[in-house]
Amino acid sequence: MVIDSVQEKKAVEVTVLDVRDLTSFTDYFVICNGNSEPQIKSLSRHLEEKMSGMGLRPHHVEGKPESGWILLDYDDFVVHIFSPEKRNFYDLERLWGDAPRMEVRDGVPAQVVH
Repeated sequence: MVIDSVQEKKAVEVTVLDVRDLTSFTDYFVICNGNSEPQIKSLSRHLEEKMSGMGLRPHHVEGKPESGWILLDYDDFVVHIFSPEKRNFYDLERLWGDAPRMEVRDGVPAQVVH
C-alpha cells in the first residue's frame, strides 16, 4: 500500500531497504524522490491520507517539503521522501549498504540487490 500510494503521485526511484537484521527501531525503509517541493508535499500528504484510511498514523514526522526531505515513521516502516539533491547527499542506500535492497518497478518490488 505504501508503494502504491507514492507511485500514484509519481514518486521517482522507489527503493525498499530491509533493515530488520540491522536495527531494532524499524523493519523497512521506503525511499523515494519527488522532483519538486510541491511534489514532495503531495507525496507526503497523499501517503498520510492513504495510511490514515487504513487506521495508521505516523508515530513521528520530520522535515518539510522546502527542506527537500520528509520522514514519516510508522514504526514497522519509515518512509523517506527526498528531493534528488537531498537523496544524493544523505545516500541512505550507501549508509545502510548491508541491507537487502528491493528496487520497485510498476508497484512491484524487483529482485533483491546488494
